[in-house]
Amino acid sequence: MFSKALSTAAVVLAAAGLVSAQTYTDCNPLKKTCPANPAFGDNKVDCDWTKGECDAFHSMIGTSLKYDGKGASFIINKESDAPTIRTDNYIFFGRVDVVVQAAQGQGIVTSAVLQSDDLDEIDWEWVGGDNAQVQSNYFSKGDTTTYDRAVYHPVSAPLTSTHKYSVEWTSTKIDWLIDDAVVRTLNAADAKGGSAFPQTPMQIKMGTWVAGGKNSNAGTREWAGGYTDFDDAPFTAYYKSVTIVDYAGKDAPGQNAGAKEYVYGDNSGDWTSIKVKKSSSTDDDEKTTTTKVSKTSTTAEPTKTKTAETTSTEEETTTTSSSTKKESKTSTKEETSTKEETTSAEETKTSEVATTFTTAAATSSDAGATTTEAGSGSNGAQETGSATETGDAAPSVSTVPVNSGARVAGSVLAAAGLMMAQILI
Repeated sequence: MFSKALSTAAVVLAAAGLVSAQTYTDCNPLKKTCPANPAFGDNKVDCDWTKGECDAFHSMIGTSLKYDGKGASFIINKESDAPTIRTDNYIFFGRVDVVVQAAQGQGIVTSAVLQSDDLDEIDWEWVGGDNAQVQSNYFSKGDTTTYDRAVYHPVSAPLTSTHKYSVEWTSTKIDWLIDDAVVRTLNAADAKGGSAFPQTPMQIKMGTWVAGGKNSNAGTREWAGGYTDFDDAPFTAYYKSVTIVDYAGKDAPGQNAGAKEYVYGDNSGDWTSIKVKKSSSTDDDEKTTTTKVSKTSTTAEPTKTKTAETTSTEEETTTTSSSTKKESKTSTKEETSTKEETTSAEETKTSEVATTFTTAAATSSDAGATTTEAGSGSNGAQETGSATETGDAAPSVSTVPVNSGARVAGSVLAAAGLMMAQILI
């Protein structure tokens, strides 16, 4: 029987080895913006590996599984073998039940892991030299500063018989269950007030790996029971079945229908920042809907009017110019020796074509588009793009009309001047 009486150093090294062996992330949303997590949502997973493959999982590189009446066989023949499968989709709180017979063999580890992109983690692990116990564990944001979270649970012959191991995970607690009996509960408040509580959307991973290899660190090897003797290979774990239920950000199933994706709203890793993007257009305040904006392109015809008209809109607009001309001529004849002509011309060039994506006005613009998206990327937040292009207004050209009365007065004064000149002469 595998003994729990490990040295503190061995436990630390073992835990470090476990973290590096089975956890990684393609994109950590604590550090940058990452793609949305596809949700299981309303799709309950019910895999029976005694009947063959399960579409909810895909095999990692180097993994080749066999299926028979005992389930999916995860086989290790050499130190580099580590058959592993994982889901493409995520649960955001939920329940996972797996029926498994762990692999028997010194230094061989069998695991069922829930893990998020920011390295929150909930574990079941079995070591192949201990046919009397299973280990539960958890991590938050990949924190390995302490290794005091593992708990061992007695179970009857986990390496030679199947048992049902479950995790039920909500925003307030995690329950670990064996054959439907709760064996451990972690309250969120007890994990550093909630800050160290696993709380972000998780994939499910299952597999076996070698902890007792010649290349394993000493602490990991000791934790796993010592060196693995590959003369005893193959070492096989049998995963018989799994069920997965996604609570979609709630604390029970069926309370948040239509979840499609989970989007990190910021870099905090807090569950309240996770946006639930839905496939439907209606539901609660955690949902972000998607609105598709179609573009309409219409060519505005120039019009001639007596007065220039300005069209304005409170929406984001693009304005261009057309022209309106107004000309007027006024001719006046005075009964004097001087012929007067008054010409008035006003030329004003002004136009606006108002365009938006929400009215039926003439449109030809990429501006004013407002897109509301609930994930993929991107972090569930609304993106609004607007642009306004205003063409330079054509210069106003106006000829100021000459006053007819002024011209008459000038003529009278001129005549009087001539008369005075004649008298003087």
